[in-house]
Amino acid sequence: MKKRIVCFGDSNTWGFDARTMKRFSDGVRWTSLLGELLGDEFQVVEEGLSGRTSVVDDPLFEGLNGYSYIHPCLMSHAPLELVIIMLGTNDTKERFHLTSFNIAQGIARLSLKAKNTPVGENGRFPKVLVIAPPPIGKEYYDTDIGKSMGRECDRKSDELAVHISGLLQAQGIEFLDTKGLVPMNQIDFMHLDEEGHKKLSEVVFHKVKRLI
Repeated sequence: MKKRIVCFGDSNTWGFDARTMKRFSDGVRWTSLLGELLGDEFQVVEEGLSGRTSVVDDPLFEGLNGYSYIHPCLMSHAPLELVIIMLGTNDTKERFHLTSFNIAQGIARLSLKAKNTPVGENGRFPKVLVIAPPPIGKEYYDTDIGKSMGRECDRKSDELAVHISGLLQAQGIEFLDTKGLVPMNQIDFMHLDEEGHKKLSEVVFHKVKRLI
């Protein structure tokens, strides 16, 4: 049986293309590229949803709370070797009124739930890797997405990795910071372009190979 990895995230895991407003194809999305790099021994399951948050119910859109969905999601794909979580970008939205530390607390809570879900082989617990997404560029506010996101999303996302790292260290959960390694696009400054997907797949690949 192949070693199964679930990638649980938002639009950057789903593969949103800000240029076309559609989805990047297989062979472009970082999850797809990760599967190619890992080879036939692994199966990478894409569980990305645009707008997904770590623990927050969005008053404008249904079904985006990752905390409510992650348990049945992981159970449906069992047995799992690894759960990769990359969230936090949507949690910065002004309407949620969360500090960067609050967002990190939510991600830590979500990752601990994943860690304690018995979806490994023979009911064991899976390994969990949390990725801090690339920070939102400050130019985002002057794009079409600025009105929906609200203010200070770039500042909160830039501060996020430091807080997540500290909280996860206490939980014994693996962490990867993509700041400075993976670029955002130059359209809305909060989604990956083709280059970003390729870079992310490579840094995640090297991390995963050390874990499993």
